[in-house]
Amino acid sequence: MAETRIGVLGCGGRMGRMLVAEIAASEGCILSGGSARPGSPLVGSALGGGLAVTDSPEALIGASDVVIDFTAPEASAAHAALAARLATPIVIGTSGLAAEHERAVREAARQVAVVWAANTSLGVNLLLGLVEQVAGRLGPEWDIEIVEMHHRGKVDAPSGTALALGRVAAAARGTRLDEVAQRGRDGITGPRRRGDIGFAALRGGDAVGDHHVVFAGTGERLELVHRATNRAIYATGAVRAARWLIGRPAGLYGMKDVLGL
Repeated sequence: MAETRIGVLGCGGRMGRMLVAEIAASEGCILSGGSARPGSPLVGSALGGGLAVTDSPEALIGASDVVIDFTAPEASAAHAALAARLATPIVIGTSGLAAEHERAVREAARQVAVVWAANTSLGVNLLLGLVEQVAGRLGPEWDIEIVEMHHRGKVDAPSGTALALGRVAAAARGTRLDEVAQRGRDGITGPRRRGDIGFAALRGGDAVGDHHVVFAGTGERLELVHRATNRAIYATGAVRAARWLIGRPAGLYGMKDVLGL
């Protein structure tokens, strides 16, 4: 069986470097190349195997069976459009996408297979399923609070994973997250609204990613927690998603599809 040629968009970032290493270590996979933004000192540097970092995402996407993107929202939206035009499946793990970026990803998925995931770890995706189940069984008299902590360098808050947890909880209760989200409290806020889903974002040190979902009732509390201690779990999941995409019809997929959950 031919090896799957996987390209890494944004190969010089923390996740990009881990993806390059994961692809190299994965049986049945071969690194087709990596890209960095134009003007980056990484452009032209060696990736191994005779490959060099390119500043042309179009060239990289065209040379790959599938590409993985953990870059920035605007770049991910542009990469999704390029992947659609070149008929190359793409895995997008970038967080902090605004509405216009999400629209670009959904539009691309009309032409090519796309895995779009706030988090590519197995544990977090199991947590999403548990939160959906618990939220659907417990009524609105149980308050939901989502607390996440990440390293000091993370630029968006709440995390994409925290928002994904909020979305599945809201959907399980028959509502939309933007109708019930409470994303900040300060000063005299008044009592908590029934049915709200609250968020708290902590930043500090080198925390890889902690997510804590609290269901607070009267006289009892249920808490579901996932703690990531190594970013390699995200790279492993993303490469698994990339291989899964090969041969899939155009459409928007998630890690739930990849993992068969």
